[in-house]
Amino acid sequence: MQPSYPKLIFAIVATLYFLWIAYDPMQGSFLDLVDLPIHETGHLLFQPFGEFMMIAGGTIFQIFFPAVFVGYFIWQQKPYSAAMVLFWVGQSMFHVWVYAADAVVMQLMLTSGMTGSEGGFHDWNYMLTEFAILHQTKTVAGIIRAIATLTTITAAVLSIYYSFVPEADTDLDL
Repeated sequence: MQPSYPKLIFAIVATLYFLWIAYDPMQGSFLDLVDLPIHETGHLLFQPFGEFMMIAGGTIFQIFFPAVFVGYFIWQQKPYSAAMVLFWVGQSMFHVWVYAADAVVMQLMLTSGMTGSEGGFHDWNYMLTEFAILHQTKTVAGIIRAIATLTTITAAVLSIYYSFVPEADTDLDL
């Protein structure tokens, strides 16, 4: 099979970039600036469902929003595009991991301009405390990071694979 070289090059560059993020999520990414307003919008959208869901809604919407675009491209039978957007889902999960991993020490600068330890509100400290699993922060964060890593690897494999599949052969009929 002859690849689409522009797609293949873009898939390889994206793979290298997002694996770099997977290696050290604390370094952040340019998409963090996109994730933050989506996260904050999630709080507003979930507000009618009570305090816990309002707080959890930031994280839920931050992951759900790019996942909707993956679904859209699958529905449109554009698997290469879906795979490329799947990188964003993985990156967003790494962004969530950074926040979740901070739930005990609360040293991240929050939108209030304070850290959680300085009195700023920390979503993940609240959620893990409500579930009485704050002492399991490392485990919860580890699960989030593992899922983010698997999502990123899946995006890499699929984007490279679909670089080799001619557009007419990308039907997703199973």
